[in-house]
Amino acid sequence: MTTTPNRVKTGEIEIAYAESGAGEPVILLHGGESTRVQYDTFRPLLGGGIRAIAYDQRDSGESVNPPTPYDIRTLAEDCAALIRGLGYERAHIFGSSFGGFIALQVAVSVPEVVQSLTVGATFSDASALRAPVASEIVALSPSQRDARMLAFALSERGQADEAVVAELKSMLAHRSPEVDARRLAAIPGFDLTDRLPEITAPTLLLYGEDDPVARPEIGQKIADAIPGARLEVIAGARHGITVEFARETAQLLRDFVLAHPTRPAQ
Repeated sequence: MTTTPNRVKTGEIEIAYAESGAGEPVILLHGGESTRVQYDTFRPLLGGGIRAIAYDQRDSGESVNPPTPYDIRTLAEDCAALIRGLGYERAHIFGSSFGGFIALQVAVSVPEVVQSLTVGATFSDASALRAPVASEIVALSPSQRDARMLAFALSERGQADEAVVAELKSMLAHRSPEVDARRLAAIPGFDLTDRLPEITAPTLLLYGEDDPVARPEIGQKIADAIPGARLEVIAGARHGITVEFARETAQLLRDFVLAHPTRPAQ
């Protein structure tokens, strides 16, 4: 259940966020078809010693922004502004799918705010939009995407589980065509492929074994380009690693965050 969000005002936008726990700050970046509610169930799974913070990106949920164009770099700057607005110099970043674009961009553009980086089910450039399954979904109107998202995000077993299906449906945002177009327009110029070697933060990549778009070999290419990065493949998972495989994903993220604390143990 979504609660009334907290807010941080930064520049031209007001960012709405929700949080769980206390400890290492972990910023959770939602996917293109969702809002901060993507992590309502996921946040508590990160457990003790972690302050899990999920926020609404521009044109999402309850954040407020002007109706002007933006790109992935703008969204990365918003993330950095939130970290600073919360009183932190550095935080751990986790982004899945569209949120993974932003997470990678933060690590390249604003590396000083990144304690560790974890990305899942994502790409280092806009080629995601050209992949057959993704391009078919994007071509649909926002209101028509829900049914296609089920098979895209969930395994056959997940699609047969009423509770998992209901949870996924509760996460899907229904934006107006104008707002949806502005979100999609942020992607085409995105390309960090040649800049991945610049990332210095400890990096973990999480990919679903059966993801129809962000396949494990794509994650491996990103891992190979980032010094010291590690790839973990989640068996049986499709694109929705934070939904059907929330516990497995949360455990991997938790272990990685606690292995790279912002403050060394005394």
